[in-house]
Amino acid sequence: MARLEYRLFDEGKQFPVQYFYDRIGKPEIAMRMTCDYFVKAGQIFEKTSVAIDGGTYVIYVQPAVEEHVVDPKQKADGKTIRIELRQFQEDAAYYPVIHKYEFRDEMEALLHMQSNFLYLYGKEWEKTSAEIDEDRNVYVWYAKATELGG
Repeated sequence: MARLEYRLFDEGKQFPVQYFYDRIGKPEIAMRMTCDYFVKAGQIFEKTSVAIDGGTYVIYVQPAVEEHVVDPKQKADGKTIRIELRQFQEDAAYYPVIHKYEFRDEMEALLHMQSNFLYLYGKEWEKTSAEIDEDRNVYVWYAKATELGG
């Protein structure tokens, strides 16, 4: 088990810790490091960078002012690792769920999060961004159907 910290990317304030997890598995840390966004307590943060500080894993974040929370009431049960594939569209107010993946194996979930492309329903989906939404207990993989995938 390891320690993970989310620190505010603010040099003037000496990068204050916003959230921390003292007993967290390395596969979960790796999944969180693949995410571009972090949602907690109704607030969205954008990842700026990741680091290792001694034995502590660190994700630096800043408030994401132009982003909005998606489906705040649809919460996963937490018995499995859920990844939602959502269709990304520029300037959309809502990103529809294309598929919900459920994993019991952290490494299998991590491999999905690290992928740039997924093939589903006869289409090729290209990742645009990813997030962990702690409020809903899900990971979200935003993607566009490619020209090849229609």
